[in-house]
Amino acid sequence: MPPSPASADQAVALLRELGAADIAHPGGTLLAHCQRVQDGLALWGARPALQLAGLCHAFYGTDGFATALLSPDRRSELTDVIGAEAEAIVYLYASCDRTATYPTLADADGGFRNRFTGRTETPEPHLLRDFAELSAANELDLARIDPDFRRKWGAELLALFTRFRPLLSRAAWSDCRAVLAAAPQD
Repeated sequence: MPPSPASADQAVALLRELGAADIAHPGGTLLAHCQRVQDGLALWGARPALQLAGLCHAFYGTDGFATALLSPDRRSELTDVIGAEAEAIVYLYASCDRTATYPTLADADGGFRNRFTGRTETPEPHLLRDFAELSAANELDLARIDPDFRRKWGAELLALFTRFRPLLSRAAWSDCRAVLAAAPQD
């Protein structure tokens, strides 16, 4: 089921208002990328809140894309548009210190380092699954759009998502293998 049209439309309007349609990103603009991430999650059957989080995943910037549309101290503005559940996923995704978190994310005792606070946390299992799914949708969009990105990072991303496999839906894992195992060679 897709998110409510009103919520998605309001989120796109906010993305536009904050300049996402003017920010360059592989495959066009940040807005186009965010919409493709949402579409990818929808194809995998993600619930509406996760699809909205995919649409808004870059609001606070990320460890890999520093440009932020809002600072994390303005979370309520995004919550008002997409709801608390979707915003919590966006915040978790944006807060990830990838170097500290990725190696053990799927481990039972793995920690999640928040790059905003510097603290290591233990998110609820459903949030870890959302994080993994959103991470895969984001990176697979880049890999589909940019052959150089796929060539450079495909093997490393496939290894990462192989570690994340217990957290990924069957559809996400299948897509990871299809896109990343076929990474072009130099």
